[in-house]
Amino acid sequence: MENADAICLVLTTWPDDDAAPLARALVDERLAACVHVLGAGTSVYRWAGRVEHATERQLVIKTTRGALAALEARVRAGHPYDVPEWLVLDAVAGEAYGRWVRDAVGEAPAGG
Repeated sequence: MENADAICLVLTTWPDDDAAPLARALVDERLAACVHVLGAGTSVYRWAGRVEHATERQLVIKTTRGALAALEARVRAGHPYDVPEWLVLDAVAGEAYGRWVRDAVGEAPAGG
């Protein structure tokens, strides 16, 4: 059985337009503790038999295993790509940081 409290990082790319609204929504909806939006960069990739180039931003999403299904559904629902990048990396966090991620993701605390 998978540990729902385990910390993980999700990598996805976004076209070079404003990824901030998505990042804010993921944190507001408690699907992510933090979304780091990196600066624009060039991706070179093969798509439909051709080598393509695109300017994209890498998003690094800090979350828990228990939030992954809802997070993936939310990202895919608003993503403009047919096949968005979705890489999940297990992470080992320091005690305090791990607690913060777990507290920031999931249900809002009572009274909050």
